[in-house]
Amino acid sequence: MQKETGNRKAVVAGHICLDIMPEFFNDEAVKIQNLLTPGCLCQTGAADIHIGGCVANTGLGMKILGADVTLMGKIGTDDFGLMVKRQLDQYGAGEGLIVSENESTSYSIVLAPKGVDRMFLHHSGANDTFCASDLNYKTVAEAQMFHFGYPPLMKRFYSDGGEELAEMFRRVKMLGTATSLDMAAVDAHSASGRIDWKELLQKVMPYVDFFVPSAEELAFMIDRERFAEWTERASGKDITTVLQPEDIEPLAEKLISWGAKIVLIKCGVPGMFLAAGQKEDLCRIGGGLGETLASWEGIRHFESSFQPDAVLSGTGAGDTSIAAFLCAVLKGGYSWYECVRYAAAAGACCVEGYDAISGLKTFEEMDARIASGWEKLHR
Repeated sequence: MQKETGNRKAVVAGHICLDIMPEFFNDEAVKIQNLLTPGCLCQTGAADIHIGGCVANTGLGMKILGADVTLMGKIGTDDFGLMVKRQLDQYGAGEGLIVSENESTSYSIVLAPKGVDRMFLHHSGANDTFCASDLNYKTVAEAQMFHFGYPPLMKRFYSDGGEELAEMFRRVKMLGTATSLDMAAVDAHSASGRIDWKELLQKVMPYVDFFVPSAEELAFMIDRERFAEWTERASGKDITTVLQPEDIEPLAEKLISWGAKIVLIKCGVPGMFLAAGQKEDLCRIGGGLGETLASWEGIRHFESSFQPDAVLSGTGAGDTSIAAFLCAVLKGGYSWYECVRYAAAAGACCVEGYDAISGLKTFEEMDARIASGWEKLHR
């Protein structure tokens, strides 16, 4: 199906939640043993409460950057659900929500003390019952791009070997819409952690045009031996701080061989790795985008991160990076290098705020900052 591209539209669907993030006062790293220890009181500041998950972070990010986006996430009618709806309505983006009277709204308590990697207490809520039939396929058919996020946190999409996920992507591809998939960290001790993610992803990749996972979650899913080596090398530090491009490229090659057309792997503070398949595969990308993206054939590129002015929180930085990348692709007229550079710039802007989108800048503002000599992180 050939689609008109003059007024390109996107649908962002999947996981949505309410993030509750207490502020930590200390300048030094909080001792982990003091957090969640029986009888121990840890003083915090006011809590920052904002919407999170792929739908809120990537979806609103794309909207702020100028894309015509419809958001599809599932919430309950509880107080948390009302808060999610109210925050989305402030951006004129609440109409696509799926509201269930029988479900509770998902929430996360994000513990992010300075100098310590983030920790999450998460309730999946209505995300666990979100299924392929919840989508409004008429709206998806009218869009040029469909982005879905966080199946590891959505029970229906990782159960039964991922059949629901594969069927949804297969159906969207048949509509002629470009497809994009993001993942989330897997709790090894949960039901999601017992899934054969390698087999699941091999099943889904033929229907995915853009696959945009993080390096750490990807290695856990498809190469446990590599993940164990990274963990040992990190010696308790954030794994991404020890990664090099040569660590990432084999994972990207594997995904391309399974059918993914374009892969953008988020590598945390160091940056991100972009890989693209062969021209004949890129031409089959939906939404009328394939002809332009054919020029990306064979790209293998590591883009270093920009230096933020301050780091307040890393929450949502990966989602915001993907929002900029997909929005640039959707708008058209940008080279592959400009698309991945915007992704890196958006991630650096994001960490300068407490939530995913308050620090986000327009493409024009990012261009101006880059032109003024915005420094990259060098390792």
